[in-house]
Amino acid sequence: MSITLTDQDKLTVRTAAWGAVSLMSAAGAAGSAHKVATHGSIALTSATGPVGHVLTKAPKGVKYGKSVAELADQVLPALTAAMSLLKGQDSAEADNFRRTVIVAIEAAAQTHKGEPSPTMTEMARKITEALDAA
Repeated sequence: MSITLTDQDKLTVRTAAWGAVSLMSAAGAAGSAHKVATHGSIALTSATGPVGHVLTKAPKGVKYGKSVAELADQVLPALTAAMSLLKGQDSAEADNFRRTVIVAIEAAAQTHKGEPSPTMTEMARKITEALDAA
């Protein structure tokens, strides 16, 4: 089954996925926020299928806010919305999106030696919860 995404749908998907990486980067700022963002971004741009085509670029013109809380206020609902709109068109592509975001946050979390920090672990939990809320 093929999916048809409007420009707004694509923006929602991009905001959700790239925003999740931004949230992980903010949560990992005590280590290297740049490494966290780099590893997460590589995971997103390595995605395949229709979702992979959408995620090849970060969203343009999105203002994430001045705090992690403002970023989360946009990204967490976007994750749920992206899952809902993808599920409505093709459940396999919704699963692809979910797995892609999970791989991105896991890649981001592994930039720290040993275990991810409690802050990163909690942010990953919130991201996963938002994905599963759809």
